[in-house]
Amino acid sequence: MRCLIVDDNEMARMLLSHLVTQTGLVEVIGECRDAMEAHQQITRHSPDIVFLDIEMPGMSGIELLRSLPKKPLIIFTTSNKDYALEAFELNVADYLLKPVTLPRLLQAIDKAREVLQRDNSEVNNVDDDNIFIRDNGALKKIRLDEILWIEAMGDYIKIYTPGKWHIVHTTLKAVEEKIRSAKLMRIHRSYIVSLDKIDSIEDGVLNIMNTPIPVADSYRSQLMKKLKFL
Repeated sequence: MRCLIVDDNEMARMLLSHLVTQTGLVEVIGECRDAMEAHQQITRHSPDIVFLDIEMPGMSGIELLRSLPKKPLIIFTTSNKDYALEAFELNVADYLLKPVTLPRLLQAIDKAREVLQRDNSEVNNVDDDNIFIRDNGALKKIRLDEILWIEAMGDYIKIYTPGKWHIVHTTLKAVEEKIRSAKLMRIHRSYIVSLDKIDSIEDGVLNIMNTPIPVADSYRSQLMKKLKFL
C-alpha cells in the first residue's frame, strides 16, 4: 500500500512517517504541509491511503476531503477528538488521536487493508437473478434474493447479506442502473433495500433484521405503492 502524509506540522509529519515505515506495511510516497499541496499530490499520484491532519491553515482536512472528486482511503490524524463524529460521517477508514502510537497505527492500517482487499472493481455481469463482484481477485456471485440492503459509503458501497457483507468500489447509482429486480428499490440517497426483507416501517424509518434504515421523503410515495397492504 502507498500512502501520503498531510500535516502542517513538520515534526508531526516526520514522526508519523517514521512510524509508518516501521510497520513495513505501507510505503510513504510523499509528505504535504497543506491541503492545496495535498490536493495536487492526491490527484497526481492516487495514493491508497492518506494520513490527513484536520486542523490546517487555509483549508482543513475535512474541507479537503469534501473537495476531492475521487477519494482515497482517509485516516484522520488530529489532536482534537471533537471532530470524530463528523469524520466518520464522511466514511473515513479511521481516526487517530495524536500522539499516534505504533499499536494504534497498526490497527488503522489493518482496517484500511481490509477495505482495499475487498475493493477489486465494480459490480459486474448482472442478470435477473445474480450480480458478480470481484473479491480478492476472483469473481464472486451474489444472488439478488440474498441481498438485505446496499449502503453507499462515499466511493464505495456495502452489500449486506445474511451473516456477511461485501465492500465494492462503485457507486449506488451504478448498481441501481445495473440491477434488474422489482424486489430491490432505492429508498434514500444512501440506501437500496430488498422489499421482501422489510420487517416494519414507522415514522419514515424501515427496519430490516433490527437495523433501522431511513426512507427519504422523495421515495416514500413510490415505496408505499410497491408494498402490499390489506
